[in-house]
Amino acid sequence: MTGSNNLNRRAFLGNSAGICGPAALGSLLFEDISGAPLLKQAIPPARAKRVISLFQSGGPSQMDLFDPKPRLEKERGKELPESIRGKQRITTMTSKQKSLPVTPTMFKFSRHGKSGIQLSELLPKLGTVADELCLVRSMHTEAINHDPAITFFQTGFQLAGRPSIGSWMSYGLGAMNKNLPAYVVMTSRATAGGAQPLYSRLWSSGFLPTEHSGVKLRNTKEPVYFLENPPGIDHAMRRDMLDNVAALNRQQHAAIGDPEIQSRIAQYEMAFRMQTSVPELADISNEPEHVLKLYGPDVKKPGSYARNCLLARRLAERDVRFIQLFHMGWDQHAKLSEALPRQCRDTDHGTAGLIQDLKQRGMLEDTLIVWGGEFGRTIYAQDPGNKAGRDHHPRCFTTWLAGAGIQKSYVHGETDDYCYNITKDPVHVHDLNATILHLMGIDHERLTYKYQGRNYRLTDVHGKVVKQVLA
Repeated sequence: MTGSNNLNRRAFLGNSAGICGPAALGSLLFEDISGAPLLKQAIPPARAKRVISLFQSGGPSQMDLFDPKPRLEKERGKELPESIRGKQRITTMTSKQKSLPVTPTMFKFSRHGKSGIQLSELLPKLGTVADELCLVRSMHTEAINHDPAITFFQTGFQLAGRPSIGSWMSYGLGAMNKNLPAYVVMTSRATAGGAQPLYSRLWSSGFLPTEHSGVKLRNTKEPVYFLENPPGIDHAMRRDMLDNVAALNRQQHAAIGDPEIQSRIAQYEMAFRMQTSVPELADISNEPEHVLKLYGPDVKKPGSYARNCLLARRLAERDVRFIQLFHMGWDQHAKLSEALPRQCRDTDHGTAGLIQDLKQRGMLEDTLIVWGGEFGRTIYAQDPGNKAGRDHHPRCFTTWLAGAGIQKSYVHGETDDYCYNITKDPVHVHDLNATILHLMGIDHERLTYKYQGRNYRLTDVHGKVVKQVLA
């Protein structure tokens, strides 16, 4: 068999595997993503039109922000009981410490809103929108180090190579705005201190067609490379060039049937339209001052978390399907007393402002917001003699949700007195992702893609919708 015939066969199999493509939602009523016939089973009604994921990279400390343990103060400085830790794995950064001293939070908690949800003094602005929040205090994950943990949150697998959640959303539901990608990513970092690196593979499409990869907006005057035409090339000339290239690509596709050629055509067309849509999106000069004030003074700094929150609202207005903000700098192994307040100052105002802005526009009703990191932090101190910080802790941590289809003023799950183990209603990463897909009108067990002989999905072979958090 010739190479061309081999490619035709692969293309045929690939096409049959992904036959629904970006219009999959309607097709799911009659067939699954792999192209196999289905009974006309009910699809969960979509409560949300879009998702804004506020990913706090590094692992925010749950006991300092969302999960108070006031009775633990009497244990300060004592060794973490073996009955609490058991045989759970800890990182090599603390496994050689002579002791694991219990270190309760130094920050005060107070009640907010009609429901009295308790939040740290480090989050005063978030407290003003507490009645919109659903805290999940019983999140847990499997990975204990950053890269596999973030990869797991994004793709449902600890090893790189699978599609990210935003890519799955783009593949399953398609785009609502033909002039912007269905999946857009922005990044920001702490104003001081180091941060774990982020990799573009975290928002890649993996084995899905590449047109479903996240498009990252840069923190500069030119959010996307090469938005401007080269000197001597006007808009009409660029259009003619793309038409000619598309014609050549269609001839190539007809000859060999490689589905990635179709993706390439689609990406060229999207890039052409983004030359107009992205500059208009990034220009906030027409935003009224009272709106800018919602996000705080940092909103006027390009690349800041607050500015990205405002851009997230503008993307949501333009019906981008999945918007993801990564904010780096939560990895506080030392000097937590200094670093955590600074990190909260970077993010608290912008986060609360985003919720307020969406609500005043009537958009919070159909926008799902998800806030959280890849894992939590330990109750014991790391390197107690060096202005102690906290180590990684995957056994329990807090994520919160707000907006479309979510219970307001609700706390789900409980942890023990040491904030070390879950005692009620555990929620796994797969469960959270299943719930996000459910709110978008997708059955997580049926959104699949056949690759290397197996039907893959975001939640692998796990996950259940957390019905208690649904309104």
